[in-house]
Amino acid sequence: MANVVSVNISERKGEQKHPVPEIQLKFRHGIVGDAHAGDWHRQISLLAEESVDTMRASCPIPLDPGVFAENINTEGIDLKHLPVGTHLRIGETEVEVTQIGKECHSDCAIKQAVGRCVMPTEGIFAVVVREGVVRPGDEIEILEAEA
Repeated sequence: MANVVSVNISERKGEQKHPVPEIQLKFRHGIVGDAHAGDWHRQISLLAEESVDTMRASCPIPLDPGVFAENINTEGIDLKHLPVGTHLRIGETEVEVTQIGKECHSDCAIKQAVGRCVMPTEGIFAVVVREGVVRPGDEIEILEAEA
């Protein structure tokens, strides 16, 4: 069973995301209160805890939830191999995968410390399809991709 490990936001751009008890997903907006919210294709970022674990073995700095600028940490789901267009039910919400990976910022502290970062190849982005609240422990289900 796949589930949410942590939900994270940053109130201002340029700040590291930090865990919060819950996040509110809003259609055509993303996460209420997150600095990166807006009506665009990268409303929410997700990263598998399994991907973070591969970095923990070689990284001299702590890799707490949100350090990769991810909004949702997951476990038990192979995010990086989900095709764009896949819908995920996360708790009471639904999101659609819009992008796999992204270019890492040149000043990424993790990339500077260990020479690589998992977000560019293993993180995914999504838009809100059905609004609601997401909390740690919520189940994640892969739904069919939209035709």
